[in-house]
Amino acid sequence: MAAPIFHMAAGAPTPVAPFSHAVETDGWIFVTGQMPNDPEDEAAPLPDGVEAQTRNCMNNLKIVLASMGLGLEHVIVARVYLTHFKQDYAAMNATYETYFAPERRPARTCVGVTGLALDARVEIDLLARRP
Repeated sequence: MAAPIFHMAAGAPTPVAPFSHAVETDGWIFVTGQMPNDPEDEAAPLPDGVEAQTRNCMNNLKIVLASMGLGLEHVIVARVYLTHFKQDYAAMNATYETYFAPERRPARTCVGVTGLALDARVEIDLLARRP
């Protein structure tokens, strides 16, 4: 097994805790959960509603992947965390599904949690693989 590579993506939001944006080993990329904050104005309040927050999470994930020459087409697994599961599940899905071609949707787990950093309603992490 090759030594892991710890990635910090230029243009991605500053991590809210001590972690790398992604860790790569043997072609597998473990992308840390991204929050719905705005990388261009990290002091800005989070957007209202799970749809806008899901878009921000997905766009932040795209920034991290792009920094390694990858895209959402390389994603194998996604994990979604929701603080208002029953209320937000359908709306999150409606936004989330626009980021993946129907024939290339990754495996996924979605769970309800009691809280997330920044008081976000959603957080999403990914597992990707280099071709």
